[in-house]
Amino acid sequence: MENQVVFSVLEATCEEAIAALSGTMTGDASDAGAASSRLLESVRVIQAHGRALQPVVRHFTTVYHHFDLDPQTPANGYRTLVKVVRSCVLYIIQKTRYVVANCDGAFFRAEHNALELEAYCRALCQLRALMHLGQRLLGENGLEQLYSTQDQGLSHSFVQEYMSLHKACFYGRCLGFQFSPALRPFFQTVIISMVSFGENWKKQQSGIGQAALAILTSGKYVVDPELRGAEFERMTQNLDMQFWKAFWNLTESELISGLASIASRMVQVNLTLTIPPITLRMPLASDPRLCVAVHPPVAHWGPDFVKMRLISDTLRAGQDSEELLTYTGAEGSTGPTSSPLGLLRQREPPSPWLIIHFHGGGFVAQTSKSHETYLKSWSRDLAVPVLSVDYSLAPEAPFPRALEECFYAYCWALQNCHLLGESSERVCLAGDSAGGNLCITVSMRAMSNGVRVPDGIMAAYPAMLLTLDVSPSRLLTLIDPMLPLGVLCKCINAYAEWEKNLIITQTKLYQCSNINPINPYLYSHNAFNQTILVKSCSWLSRLSDQKVSQRPLVDEVCSSKFLILSFLSACFPGGESQTVESNEELVTLGAFGRDTALLLTDLSQSASSWFQSLLDPVSLSLFSNRSSESTREAGNAAGNVGTNSGLLDYPEGFLPLRSEQLSEVQTPSAPILKNPYVSPLLAPSNLLMGLPPLHIVASALDGLLDDSVMFAKRLRSLGQPVTLTVIEDLPHGFLSLSQLCKETEEALEICTQRIREVFERGPASANCTRPTVDLNNHITPMTDPFG
Repeated sequence: MENQVVFSVLEATCEEAIAALSGTMTGDASDAGAASSRLLESVRVIQAHGRALQPVVRHFTTVYHHFDLDPQTPANGYRTLVKVVRSCVLYIIQKTRYVVANCDGAFFRAEHNALELEAYCRALCQLRALMHLGQRLLGENGLEQLYSTQDQGLSHSFVQEYMSLHKACFYGRCLGFQFSPALRPFFQTVIISMVSFGENWKKQQSGIGQAALAILTSGKYVVDPELRGAEFERMTQNLDMQFWKAFWNLTESELISGLASIASRMVQVNLTLTIPPITLRMPLASDPRLCVAVHPPVAHWGPDFVKMRLISDTLRAGQDSEELLTYTGAEGSTGPTSSPLGLLRQREPPSPWLIIHFHGGGFVAQTSKSHETYLKSWSRDLAVPVLSVDYSLAPEAPFPRALEECFYAYCWALQNCHLLGESSERVCLAGDSAGGNLCITVSMRAMSNGVRVPDGIMAAYPAMLLTLDVSPSRLLTLIDPMLPLGVLCKCINAYAEWEKNLIITQTKLYQCSNINPINPYLYSHNAFNQTILVKSCSWLSRLSDQKVSQRPLVDEVCSSKFLILSFLSACFPGGESQTVESNEELVTLGAFGRDTALLLTDLSQSASSWFQSLLDPVSLSLFSNRSSESTREAGNAAGNVGTNSGLLDYPEGFLPLRSEQLSEVQTPSAPILKNPYVSPLLAPSNLLMGLPPLHIVASALDGLLDDSVMFAKRLRSLGQPVTLTVIEDLPHGFLSLSQLCKETEEALEICTQRIREVFERGPASANCTRPTVDLNNHITPMTDPFG
């Protein structure tokens, strides 16, 4: 049914309902009469909204094709806005027809139907407000540009509108109306569980006690959808990051993960590995006679173990070797452990393929354990081992810790393919949401460091732009139960604004000070990381020493951002190009002590060198100018936020509903958000041109849809191989819902097929044609650089 026909049907249905309800109200002063009066009023308001929305939808349908990737991929945020409005109108037509047919019946529940139509009337009112915001965005950006990158004031104004707009109706009776009907019971279960868990959050109860309280309090949210919606709106705007981490990590509990394991396919290999932080020497892709040193992750607290999970449907050669089993013990254990694989007899030959997986969870929650279901399906359907990386999570481990760990795990997997039951003839990176972001950035890191890049990437609904630039699909965060804007902002802040978490970093580093300096995992063949660890511990010891003569200066430093920069100065005094000191000099911790005052004198140069080592040396000069310009624009916009009332100029006679749960959403504004390794959509062309073939699988109803569309457009404009597949009627995170309904199973099969295409395409030659990158600071001879 065409959109204009839908609105014509809505108009006719409203007229029928007005006539029918007017006839039933004659002289009726009972409760049923009052409910009928409310029904009549709701129908009239819906009719007015429909008349106002019809020309707006007509305008969108005439232009939204300009924002598609290509005619074969009709998807973008403007299409999605129209789709959501259409879904709401179709449900209203269905409900109104029911009212017309049954309003004079003896068993007609007038009160229930009045509440239903009132809820959808409020939802249509708020969707009308979103369409108005979309119109404003369309006028500001023009054709083909989905993001409002030029007008930071518009993005900030959108956040202000989000804070004040009523959202509870989308989480009550209207919950999940835009998604597949098979998923609506799931959404109800999740939201009820979430609000019950939130009500008992931080109460002095054990885990079992909190679960029991949640069950006892859930009943009221089942019978009262309005209360459920209001409580969920309050939670999304006011509860802190620790609540969301705790709730999302419920999927990691033994009970839930055990049930998921029972429902999923059994595999013969499911091992958790703990990899010691030892420097790797990777052959250079352009000249295998040379190698590049890949250091273990060091951001925030120095070298540490990297955890990952190996899943294989069948036992393959090397997966039960004594060498691999040394990595399955506890951290710091060096000896072999008993085989967890049991008495398995038959061993298959190594697979020529490998999937390296980075899980989603907003950079703040979940592990490979909660993603096992579809990882097992991939291993079975593709006959391939899967290595899933359990990277450290924010806010305890902000950027760039996760990226460093994932890149290190990727290099370790390439170097140890004989242990994983594969030969690495073809390697595919796969990830969802935050994991999709890491797939792209790990590939960029590999290319810029000169090591082999993966043969392809499958990224499901990836987060490609972590700034708060508004786009039409991001307007959906107003109504999305899986990705509300308030929660999205909390995740971005946790990942990017690492300076607020320095106290956590201090704690981790203080723990390092008690490590035995002879520990081979931390110090063998790794003088560079020795320097980082020892100097950071010495620096922290001096800051915390009550007997330091310069205590007032230390107090002043600790209360400001200079604390961070002095830490960088202590850990990275000469940047990555500094000459490595010999092991003989590493005698005591005090050998590297520096007064804090002396550190501050060398502050600027040291911090600059450290940040330069974080960024790709090729793209740094290109990106620095861009970042400074963006900073100036953001500063100018910040001064106009308070006076920008353009978004309040709704059409005459219309005002959206306002929320009773007022709060302040902390807008992500850290400069690091412009880093191409945080927001790949902003990466310079020379980094993107080195990427392997990319397959993006997105959802039409996802708030991050425009990330995928714009990134695919960017790559295609550079001549890079990229495909975009858009799934209808499913939410963000559909891979984790693969067992719920037929639609999610089909979406999982599409992702599986995209990975298969990476493995089965022609001979790999892309690695030999990468753009030349300056690697002078990274190349070392194949001989031991530390010997």
